[in-house]
Amino acid sequence: MQTQTTPTAPQSQPRASSQPQAAGRSLEHPRSEEIRLEDVLHALSDPMRMRVVRTLAEENCELSCSVFDLPVSKSTTTHHFRVLRECGVIHQIYRGTAKMSALRRADLDALFPGLLDSVLAAAALQEGRLGGDRG
Repeated sequence: MQTQTTPTAPQSQPRASSQPQAAGRSLEHPRSEEIRLEDVLHALSDPMRMRVVRTLAEENCELSCSVFDLPVSKSTTTHHFRVLRECGVIHQIYRGTAKMSALRRADLDALFPGLLDSVLAAAALQEGRLGGDRG
């Protein structure tokens, strides 16, 4: 399926999102039909990104990036959130000065039924088997 574009839109404009954007600063998100399985699996392959996804799935609401206490530098944390957003796993929006993140569960479940629940269950089993928080 080809993506429709507006001929007058400049190339540098962010792609449309299936989620609403706040006025002011906005972030680039893929439309749901642009999300690819291999990109989602890549995003979920990193333990830090998996930790973010597990937390968002458990809380089932928007969370500020400052809530996540990842054992990596701030720039690396920013990188992980960007990968998750650009692969279509999370949606981010600015609310005032806070950047809020939410899992794109509805999009992921519609595109890849059962994938997210299977990955989350497997991560929980692995944590129980190996001990500690490994993602």
